[in-house]
Amino acid sequence: MHELSIALSMIEMANKECAARGGARVSALHLKLGSLSGVIKEALQFSYEIACQGTALEGSTLIIEDVPVIIHCSTCESNQLVETVQDLRCSKCGGTNSHVTQGRELEVVALELEGAKAVVS
Repeated sequence: MHELSIALSMIEMANKECAARGGARVSALHLKLGSLSGVIKEALQFSYEIACQGTALEGSTLIIEDVPVIIHCSTCESNQLVETVQDLRCSKCGGTNSHVTQGRELEVVALELEGAKAVVS
């Protein structure tokens, strides 16, 4: 389960941020997760809870924003929301000459530190 290693990496990054801020504690970690990221949301949430034990993130909440898949169709020059990742054809013209512009994200976007929000880049 690679979700555990992802959770551990997020926690390591957050712990470094907490240490840089004098040992602040994390109340929430905000994550953008794309449908094509290859990460199972429920497995990541479970792994996060386990991996947080004994760290500055223990008791914190993992808040996941689901990012839908959007493709750009080169045939009709439009951006289209993909209903199912098994079919990446353009819903406007049916073209198959498209590329994914959104939906692969796996990005920590913010930490909430003891009531204050800190953006992580």
